[in-house]
Amino acid sequence: MSKVRRDRNSGRKIWILLFVAVSIFCIIFFAARGRFTVPFSSRAATTVLAPFQEAVSWVGGQLQYVTSNIWEIVTVHEQNKMLKNEVIQLREQNLKADEYAAENARLHALLGYKQTTPQFDLVVGRVIGREAATWTRVIVIDRGTMDGVQPEMAVVTYQGLVGNVVEVSPNSAKVELLLDPRSAVGTLVQRPESRVAGIVQGDTTDPMVPHMVNIPRNADIVEGDTIVTSGFGGIYPKGLIVGRVREVKNDDGGLLKYAVLEPAVDFQKLEDVAVIVASREAPPVPLTPPPQTPGTETDPQEEVSAGAGK
Repeated sequence: MSKVRRDRNSGRKIWILLFVAVSIFCIIFFAARGRFTVPFSSRAATTVLAPFQEAVSWVGGQLQYVTSNIWEIVTVHEQNKMLKNEVIQLREQNLKADEYAAENARLHALLGYKQTTPQFDLVVGRVIGREAATWTRVIVIDRGTMDGVQPEMAVVTYQGLVGNVVEVSPNSAKVELLLDPRSAVGTLVQRPESRVAGIVQGDTTDPMVPHMVNIPRNADIVEGDTIVTSGFGGIYPKGLIVGRVREVKNDDGGLLKYAVLEPAVDFQKLEDVAVIVASREAPPVPLTPPPQTPGTETDPQEEVSAGAGK
């Protein structure tokens, strides 16, 4: 039995040695193939070794294909990351550009308003806050006493009246909007044939819609009329646009009526305002009683009171 095993091991060794010899021969043959002309017998060896050569070539091609695909995947992944970062940066730049464009448009409109109202000295400020308890009634701007802002100064935009300054610090100020029920703005109808006077103040039931009150029952005021400041009271210069009449209603008492206004200013989008720190506009002429016929004179104090109520 041991002899048989030895013969088998010897046979395997012979085959291994033969395979190694053939492999060495192939290596030497392919290395020296281009240097000299091989005899005709080498064609037989080439034919025998062709399958091995094709196998090696196929394995090399597959390795090259896989390697190139892996490299392309890595390259595409990196490019995708770069493109995503560029898209994010471009979006941020577009948002900033849109914001700058909107701000430029607002400031340009305020500048145009300033040029059309040379009788006013304006200080432009930015809205930096709103009081939480009075969101639609009080705003905070970034201008104060260091900029010449004082209480009871009118605040406007290019669209119209915003309100008046009620509290000031060195670098900020609180502005009471005309939507506040505590505010009272003397106004009149701009239409020449009307000129009906009244008071605009905020409404407690609808904080975004002010009312023009104290209008006589038979007064000439209709939907679409433009309402402007009358100039009486010493805070608001005359002629500032307040809004337009949306609807006219009768008061509960029956003797008066009031007008529901559409404000000229969009208070929900209020970002930039201008404070009128000085006005070279002449104040309105005080009301004076008409001349009386001799013998029908009345108490002057009563006349003054009657004139103030009109």
